[in-house]
Amino acid sequence: MSIGEVLALLRSEFPDVTISKIRFLEGEGLIEPERSPSGFRKFTHLHVEQLRFILTEQRDHYLPLRVIKDKMAESFGRPRAVQQAQEVKLSRAELLERAGIDDETLTELEDYGLLAPVARRYDEEALKIARTVGALARFGLHARHLRAVKAAAEREAGLVEQTVAPILKRRRPGAIGEADEVARELSNLLLDLHASLVRTEVRSVLGR
Repeated sequence: MSIGEVLALLRSEFPDVTISKIRFLEGEGLIEPERSPSGFRKFTHLHVEQLRFILTEQRDHYLPLRVIKDKMAESFGRPRAVQQAQEVKLSRAELLERAGIDDETLTELEDYGLLAPVARRYDEEALKIARTVGALARFGLHARHLRAVKAAAEREAGLVEQTVAPILKRRRPGAIGEADEVARELSNLLLDLHASLVRTEVRSVLGR
């Protein structure tokens, strides 16, 4: 199936789903359609079921994508490895194409400090940010509305820095690796806490 045919199958149950949303989920590694020789995506009925699973978990349980990916592994099995052999380094034009956003949106992201190129190249995190903001735009949320999100991320990164700084100051063998491991674990815990707090607040807004 083409991406348009997949969209038609899902629209009755998930009226808000869009082609951009499906591409975003692909970019996050939750679905992996094949590509035709000309580069067009080729979907199967399994992909449609995976998308139904993802969209239901988001709509009914407000689960973050990382948790949904783990649940999918239990239901559908682990996906084949996504290309990771080379670090992502994209030009501006490549980022715009892969993220599905326009130049004005990218400029706004940079102006508000949500992402920045390094030596005129954009990494994988920049791509994820651009895709996510592109998806949020469907709800009328743009870079200028997300300053509070960035501020919260900076504060949480500050907590990580406070924790790993004493480890790095020891200057003993293996300190950098230990700091990296602690930073990763702490980051994941903070992400889980943040997601739970957001879900709790959203339920309150909805009167649940």
